[in-house]
Amino acid sequence: MILKDKKILVTGVVTRQSIAYHISRKIQEMGGEIILTGGPGRTCRLTERTAQTLSPEPPVIQMDVTDQAQIQDARKFVEGRWGKMDGLLHSVAYASQSCLSGDFADVPWEDVSNAFQISSYSLAGLASVFAPMMKGGSIVALDFDASKVWANYNWMGVCKAGLEAISRYLARDMGIRYKIRVNCIASGPLQTVAAKAIPAFRMFETLWNSRSVLPWDVANDGAEVANMATFLFSDLSRKVTGCTLHVDGGFHMMGSPLVDTLGGIERENEEEENLAE
Repeated sequence: MILKDKKILVTGVVTRQSIAYHISRKIQEMGGEIILTGGPGRTCRLTERTAQTLSPEPPVIQMDVTDQAQIQDARKFVEGRWGKMDGLLHSVAYASQSCLSGDFADVPWEDVSNAFQISSYSLAGLASVFAPMMKGGSIVALDFDASKVWANYNWMGVCKAGLEAISRYLARDMGIRYKIRVNCIASGPLQTVAAKAIPAFRMFETLWNSRSVLPWDVANDGAEVANMATFLFSDLSRKVTGCTLHVDGGFHMMGSPLVDTLGGIERENEEEENLAE
């Protein structure tokens, strides 16, 4: 129960496949209390429906991260219910299809600025509003490795690079002012609603296990990301800040496909052991 009595605001739960949903469930299992935020319109209704599958069912408040009035209303709700909070999960990202495919340089600024505001700047925007309620604690942002160029990821890749940089600057300022830790989790690819919007996502399903050292399950390894988030929200990570931690089976460190390096021997042996069991 390493999150006993901790109160954590969670953004980004849409369906039970959402990474934020896995994290929400783990927070509750570890003794924490959560409030969920939902996006505008139909998105919030989906969040409310998904919240019913959590136990205990958490409250849901609508919070469009581009609407300062809604962010302030969310703060008032959280303050009225809890008084203070111990953590914030940033799991918000959006980009139009123009930002995810086609000619990278031809995307209009209006589309890029909208993607950056929601996917990157919102981390700083939420931190500035909610940090005064925290006085210590942890902010965790969900990331995807921004050190590489991904097919049909384009401006979202730029947004993730921005998110990582913002998290480091926030780690400096929030640490000095409030003793708040700020970190990113760079997850491997997972089957979520957001992933379906990425034209090349099917490529990840086959690519990842050809290069990752540990087998990666795009359908089920959201639970592994939740384990890392739980650690970062807990007091066990009191001196960890300004980091991007990879939960991707080791994919990020490999320079060539695993099958070319080891001939698939390690993975094949593991499969034989599983069959023997």
